[in-house]
Amino acid sequence: MDMSGKTTGARHAVEFAPRRESDSLSQTGASGGHTETVKDLRVLIIVPALNEAESLEHLLPELYLKCPQFDFVVVDDGSTDRTADVARSLGPRTLLELPFNLGIGGAVQCGIRYAFEQGYDVCVQCDGDGQHDPAEIESLVSALVEQGADLAIGSRFINSGGFRSTFARRVGIAVVSSWIQLFSGRRISDPTSGFRAMSRRLMKEFSNEYPRQYPEPESIYAALHRGFRVAEHPVRMRVRRGGQSSIRSLESALYVVKICIAIAVDALRRTGNPARK
Repeated sequence: MDMSGKTTGARHAVEFAPRRESDSLSQTGASGGHTETVKDLRVLIIVPALNEAESLEHLLPELYLKCPQFDFVVVDDGSTDRTADVARSLGPRTLLELPFNLGIGGAVQCGIRYAFEQGYDVCVQCDGDGQHDPAEIESLVSALVEQGADLAIGSRFINSGGFRSTFARRVGIAVVSSWIQLFSGRRISDPTSGFRAMSRRLMKEFSNEYPRQYPEPESIYAALHRGFRVAEHPVRMRVRRGGQSSIRSLESALYVVKICIAIAVDALRRTGNPARK
């Protein structure tokens, strides 16, 4: 991926079906009613992973068991552990191996671009740390379709239950949520959630430009600003099985401030650029 945020390639890629010309669900995306159901859609689950070998040993068999109707790909973001070996052991069609670490934004964009170029109708980000239950992926895709959305975010805060993070992180998440609302007029309850489903229309947009430093909250603001429809769907999160969180510094006030500054800069940069209709 170059400095403009555009994916330039991967060392090992999987092969699925050829690209299709349709850019949205039933050619509607966020613009109208849907005639397709989840069973009619080609869905690719994107699993970004950095040194998540321990978690993937549990997560990948779950994906086979709980989501047999969907394809999935692991994006190994330059791991130094057995992440690539674990993914590769499940078959040659499960791995996008990056030659060096791009960061979570670059890894996710690589998966998004791959899903778009291979003609998938929907892609779903399911983090490699095991916090996202594959059993909820189908309902997340259903929410995307039924609400006519381009981005459906799995939120741990709509309903009670499940792992809701530490108190300090919840405070930080609330601050980020309020900041997004300040600039977009829309409150998102769980803006740092990496559990999300995306329409083909938004895949096309994010294939070319995707936030790199703080991709979850920044991409929400970007989608809202450009006129894409964003929905939330209740999910239950789990405690990670191993490894270390890439956003563990969210407990730091400085990290939250950096996210807010990034969103503010993005808002200023986009001032004068017309939102998509």
